[in-house]
Amino acid sequence: MKILVLNCGSSSIKYQLIDMVNNSNLLAKGLLERVGSDNSELCHQHRVTEKHISTQPIKDHQTGINLILETLVHPEYGVISDVKEIKAAGHRVAHGGEYFSASAIINEQAKKDIEKLCELAPLHNPANLKGILSLEKILPEITQVAVFDTSFHQTMPAHAYLYGIPYSYYEKYKIRRYGFHGTSHKFVAQKACDILGEKMEDVNIITCHLGNGASIAAIQKGKSVDTSMGFTPIEGLMMGTRCGDIDLGIALFIEEKENVNPRACNDIFNKKSGMLGVTGISSDMRDIEKAANEGSEIAETALEMYAYRVKKYIGAYAAAMGGTDIIIFTGGIGENAVNIRERSCNGLEFMGAKIDLTKNDGLRGKDAIISNDNSAVKIMVITTNEELVIARDTYDLVKN
Repeated sequence: MKILVLNCGSSSIKYQLIDMVNNSNLLAKGLLERVGSDNSELCHQHRVTEKHISTQPIKDHQTGINLILETLVHPEYGVISDVKEIKAAGHRVAHGGEYFSASAIINEQAKKDIEKLCELAPLHNPANLKGILSLEKILPEITQVAVFDTSFHQTMPAHAYLYGIPYSYYEKYKIRRYGFHGTSHKFVAQKACDILGEKMEDVNIITCHLGNGASIAAIQKGKSVDTSMGFTPIEGLMMGTRCGDIDLGIALFIEEKENVNPRACNDIFNKKSGMLGVTGISSDMRDIEKAANEGSEIAETALEMYAYRVKKYIGAYAAAMGGTDIIIFTGGIGENAVNIRERSCNGLEFMGAKIDLTKNDGLRGKDAIISNDNSAVKIMVITTNEELVIARDTYDLVKN
């Protein structure tokens, strides 16, 4: 069964075509950027290494998805002969709220519920829904499935997901911790257990998804019991451009002193803070590490800030679960930033987590155990694949 995986942003569409019958074989993948402009660019990768790049006007998501389908069947760089070979589509949807505790086949009610959640995820859910509705018009006969960033975290207990604000706001507006990156946290936790020969139901795991957006999850006996991102993706760790945990009073103070409205303040904390805001250099960890190596004190401080916060959450979640058996690093930074992994683990020896600097050194983009052989806690680097999770969930729902 060939499944099209779509991740629709406000002005971009990521896609993969995966053959789930033949060992989950990736047939093609690509990225369409600048949707809505006259110079939209499609970078299509096929046969693993070959690339095709084209630039043309793409007015909306439907036009963009049409182009992607035309590319997939193109006689020169396509990978299928007919779009009818695509039997289902899986969509990444950012927010499932309390409506969805698992992936779901998209029907009329599901579309209504996803639309209701647009106010909780105004940057993501509207674009995700556009992708669903656009593909529905183009290929109305195929089954579509929504896979939610939040659904894995729906097992959190009330004492973890509620905020210390009047309970009426939860009742009226569903203000609570939701968490994100759920597909990644679930995938790498299961993958690590498979490598170690463990059952997820028997161990406690802390997963650190570190990328431009970053979050940590506490997974106790197979269930997410806490996670660092909250009502929105701004809470938790310091990220590329997001501030992470701050005193709410800072926002109020800046609004008053800088004479900015809430929307502008939100822009400051979401797009101008984090590693970019602290250093003034970049939101890219590679640029900041380079600057630190060249003697930049603020870059060095930012790296320490980043790793310190990762370490704090690891310690907190170990305490919350009564100990941990496995610590996992994943995501673009988690899989590749040797220095960040070392800094984040330095000082965790008291809880039985001992990183092996030799195993960690130079390791990038590979699954590996990087803890000492005598470490009570296994420390691992696990490569994530959120698109494969979406394809698997889609396949299972369609097949059954």
